[in-house]
Amino acid sequence: MTTTQKMIKAAGFLMAANLVSRFLGFIRESLMAGLFGKTAATDAYNVAFILPDLLYWFLVGGVLSAAFIPVLSEYIAKGQEKEGWKVVSSVTNFIFLTLCTLVITAMLLAPKFIAIQVPGFSPENKELAVYLTRILLLQPVILALSGITMAILNSYKIFWPSAIGTVLYNACVIFFGALWADAGDAWSISGFALGVVIGAAANFLVQVPALRKVGLRYYPLIDFKHPGVRKIILLSLPIIIFHTLNELQLIVNSHLGSALIPGSITAVWYSYRLFQLPVGIFALALGVAVFPTLSEQAALKKFKDFLQTVSSSVRLIIFITIPIAVGMMALRFPLIRVLFEHGEFTAADTEATAVPLFYFTLGITAQAIIQILPRAFYALQNTWLPVGLGVIAMVTSMAWMFILVGPLAHGGLALAITLGALTQMVLLFIALRHKLGMIDGPRIIRTLFLTLAAAALMGAAVTIWADFLTPLVGVGKIGSLIVLLSGTLLGAIIFAVITRVLKMEEFALALEMLGRRRRP
Repeated sequence: MTTTQKMIKAAGFLMAANLVSRFLGFIRESLMAGLFGKTAATDAYNVAFILPDLLYWFLVGGVLSAAFIPVLSEYIAKGQEKEGWKVVSSVTNFIFLTLCTLVITAMLLAPKFIAIQVPGFSPENKELAVYLTRILLLQPVILALSGITMAILNSYKIFWPSAIGTVLYNACVIFFGALWADAGDAWSISGFALGVVIGAAANFLVQVPALRKVGLRYYPLIDFKHPGVRKIILLSLPIIIFHTLNELQLIVNSHLGSALIPGSITAVWYSYRLFQLPVGIFALALGVAVFPTLSEQAALKKFKDFLQTVSSSVRLIIFITIPIAVGMMALRFPLIRVLFEHGEFTAADTEATAVPLFYFTLGITAQAIIQILPRAFYALQNTWLPVGLGVIAMVTSMAWMFILVGPLAHGGLALAITLGALTQMVLLFIALRHKLGMIDGPRIIRTLFLTLAAAALMGAAVTIWADFLTPLVGVGKIGSLIVLLSGTLLGAIIFAVITRVLKMEEFALALEMLGRRRRP
């Protein structure tokens, strides 16, 4: 089995696990929508994640996403595992102690943070947001341990424990959310917050047995003089800056959204979750699967293989996400009705959520490619360049928020994020071509145009079908499900037939990902 085939196989497993996890995630969102609707309470719940996420990305996210795996993979590839475990121990000890201190401080300062973050909230809703924030602040420490464990296992190219952990995470949120929920009591939404904390713990614990099997070695030390630790600090610093600024983008988004009609933040959040579905299932899974291989190829200076890995990953992402984006655009109304429209979530809420979802779908492929290209730079142990480009894209996105929120309301907030993602993708392609001398551009462009053509024909057919069928079956739950499933099946068949006729290489790669081998 070739390296590419191994990566595709690993990505296929991660995608299957992510699909289950995301399915549970939408059960969770659907449950919350039915119990609490698109209201001030759900706005408070969504806002409560920002401070915990800010702490996590400030201290942990950059280390795990950009530095930890390349450095540890290099030690493993060179047969220096003992030194690698010393680096792991030093970084883990420092993160744990520092994060605990920051969490305690954040709990004390939560009221002031919420007051600045969402000035448009009522006093009662600010109080609820503070309460939920303090519960969720228990998550970053647990999530840090889980993320470090996942990074270690991924460096050994072991992916299944963390994949199972994400499923358990969502299952816990659903269970405890449903257990505490009372549709008449906004404060009972705290059950979902408690489920998040317990789910993070379950995600960590399920990975521990696999961690012990790879030969866990722990050293009670924090050695900033160790060259591996220094390298991780240098590599992670720009990522920490970037993700901290990214949380600023979310703060701007919620700040502007809080001044719109109540529920606007929730409409953007629900549509963002739908938009992130293909990104999380396909792009993130493929990014996780290829990152250790890219790091190993870079460490061993196999740059021809490195370029091939990047090219095949990008082309496969284009092939998968463009038809999904077009399909979501065509079927966004039945999709939202099936997932969210029940209980307190009304037809008007569906209309409101469909607006930002339309603008988000325009950026699905760009957002997906962004899960791959920065990892190529990280594997080369170059983090400053992609981060600098990301900051430029982020500033662009925030500028568009202020410009578009007036004429497009919450739809403008979504379009601004899409424009930022498109900007970042283009800048990354330009920079990577300059870095490597080539990026297999002709093959990538060919894949892009052929996929766009096939997806356009598919989208036209699905739109005609949905417009024909909807008046016949209605817009209720069953009718919308019929339109959604039949439209999805029709679109998949049309796209598969067209790309098969065009003999696209990515069609065969996609089949491998689904567990079917290519013909020799």
